[in-house]
Amino acid sequence: MKTSVVENFPGFPEGIHGLELAERITQQARRFGAEILQAQEVAALVQHESYQCAQNQEGKHYHAHSVLIATGASYRRLGAPGEEDYIGAGIHFCATCDGPFYKGAKEIVVVGGGNSACEESLHLTKYADKVILLARGGKLSASQILIDKVLGPHSKIDVKYHTAVEAFEGESSRLKTIRIRDLNSGKTEVLHPAAAFIFIGQQPNSGFARGFVHTDDYGYILTGHDLVHGHETAGQPEPQAFETSSAGVFAAGDVRHGSTKQVASAVGEGAAAAISIREFLKSL
Repeated sequence: MKTSVVENFPGFPEGIHGLELAERITQQARRFGAEILQAQEVAALVQHESYQCAQNQEGKHYHAHSVLIATGASYRRLGAPGEEDYIGAGIHFCATCDGPFYKGAKEIVVVGGGNSACEESLHLTKYADKVILLARGGKLSASQILIDKVLGPHSKIDVKYHTAVEAFEGESSRLKTIRIRDLNSGKTEVLHPAAAFIFIGQQPNSGFARGFVHTDDYGYILTGHDLVHGHETAGQPEPQAFETSSAGVFAAGDVRHGSTKQVASAVGEGAAAAISIREFLKSL
């Protein structure tokens, strides 16, 4: 049996640790005989007779009895000028990963108003004297427990409501300045934080599979239990764990509905999905 890995959406964590992780995984896969096809982008999944086919942008098809979708999810961007220029150089998407680099900072900015933004703001207070939380709305949309902590009397978090980022500016290839605007008054302000962490949600890298497998309203792929409960599966065999609405097509990690969006659990899901795939192949 031959295994091919199509590197559709490289989603490893930022920084050297992510590169080391990618290299170790690649070496291990090659030791087990996996063929790795680099610089390939899957445009669509189609079915041809009894095979699943992954079609790349050039129209080439890769046929297999089973497919595992593990393309992850991408952090949403603000789209503000300068944002892309300073990712990894002052702009980050993971406080747990990159927060420690700013220990002793006077000020850190967090953008967002939901659970993730509040949780990560609280986490970043371990490293900075002050955290400025920029929310577009007039209130935070996080759980009440988190809101109470963020707005508590001893909180080190300063919340600015109705606020949008106008631009990120830097010097010597690092973020130095954030220009913000009050959406009500139109007044602008300049901040000089050590770093900015953006938490405005994620979007799954599942566009190529939509229409071929069932997804939720946000594009996350439905599997196993979630398909049986609440979605049409009448007349179809009950899907295995991590199996999608298309028999033989599985999904694991951040692209899957119900995933925890954590690297450790994504790795575990990949291993569990491989076991389900093995059982599926036995049934052919």
